[in-house]
Amino acid sequence: MNGTLYGVGVGPGDSRLMTCLAVDTIKHCPVIAVPADGKGNAVAYRIASGMVEDIDRKECIDLTTPMTKDRAVLNAAYQTAADRIIEQLEQGKDVACLTLGDPTIYSTYIYIHRLVKARGYATQIINGIPSFCAVSARLEDSLVDRSEQLHIIPSTYGVEDALKLPGTKVLMKAASKMPLVKEALKRSNMKCSMIENCGMPEEHIYHNADDIPDQASYYSIVVVKEDHHD
Repeated sequence: MNGTLYGVGVGPGDSRLMTCLAVDTIKHCPVIAVPADGKGNAVAYRIASGMVEDIDRKECIDLTTPMTKDRAVLNAAYQTAADRIIEQLEQGKDVACLTLGDPTIYSTYIYIHRLVKARGYATQIINGIPSFCAVSARLEDSLVDRSEQLHIIPSTYGVEDALKLPGTKVLMKAASKMPLVKEALKRSNMKCSMIENCGMPEEHIYHNADDIPDQASYYSIVVVKEDHHD
């Protein structure tokens, strides 16, 4: 009997924000997969190791994907990752693929999940706390009030038009284009805050665009809010 692939969201950074189901699933699986070149370089592994005591004893496979927008290159990497997971499933082993935040929000994992599922293997997604929910909690404010809209924006594709949308804008993956994002924020005159490495030891909070560094961590979330006039 073949194993099952679990896509496990380990939350935004603090190990204690992992769900009980995520912890139990990782404990149950003899094999884990990490989206990095070695578990020592995987932030998701570091988070999970804070709650799963025997994680170091588990077999670990690396699922490295290049940082590129070239679809052909990415698709080849996803296929290779799916093949490596299927090798384990064919041996009857369950695999827990660790991913930051939630597997359904801009996660590389989902492309691998779809390939494995399409080939007839059992799959399951274990949702985690999304990074922007943790950021909002850390800022001690809601993401949206009453009838306000919430927009989740992948900043690597530009934010100018997105900033014109009503309600709250969450800018994800902003780090690689941070100088451009900052300029757009300054022109918009909107209230913004950014948390870098939320819930991690190296966390930093910035409350306006001028204070945000040009070279920010990959794990940076910007929340842009309309001023409330209650």
